[in-house]
Amino acid sequence: MTDARAVAEKLLQVNAVQLNPEHPFTWAAGWKSPIYCDNRRILSFPHAREFVKSELCNLIFEKFPEADLLAGVATAGIAWGAMVADQLKLPYIYVRPEPKNHGLGNQIEGFYEAGQKAVVVEDLVSTGKSSLQVVDVLKKEGVIVSGMVSIFNYEFTASLEAFSKANVPYYPLTNYTALISLAVDRGIVSPLHQEILLKWRDDPANWKGVQ
Repeated sequence: MTDARAVAEKLLQVNAVQLNPEHPFTWAAGWKSPIYCDNRRILSFPHAREFVKSELCNLIFEKFPEADLLAGVATAGIAWGAMVADQLKLPYIYVRPEPKNHGLGNQIEGFYEAGQKAVVVEDLVSTGKSSLQVVDVLKKEGVIVSGMVSIFNYEFTASLEAFSKANVPYYPLTNYTALISLAVDRGIVSPLHQEILLKWRDDPANWKGVQ
């Protein structure tokens, strides 16, 4: 059993998550956001990296004992997938957003066979759109996708519905609720800002910042 609060603690310790409701960040989609999560920072801190890797291993072993292949999502999921596959002694591949435009033109890198049961490894999930595109790529190649894991999940309603509709079991190590609760307990954000942060999660595309 993984501990969502303990994983959130590691993210905050290495500043993988920044919270700033009054000076929001801008996502690639153009959304204004009071939070920015960059799990790649964890890779630079050996103790946090080892903890998160072990938690991902535990999660996959618990939820997907039948897995015989791991698939990392390019680019942020590649390192995590490789480390976990090494720990679990499983074959490993990774999937690009698009096929390469040179060489062999691969979209899936590594060796795999149709019929293998794969678990997809992501670093974080927001809308779930890009993650589920990877699932589709694998399924078209005959790979059986048992499910997906990630380090962090924003808990957007749209993403939860998307995974349910696609019939893809999905388990994050930690989530937005656990993170914000911990941040309030640690005095990183005020109770007033907690309300603002939770309101953003309910409608991120239309959130305009602190009024």
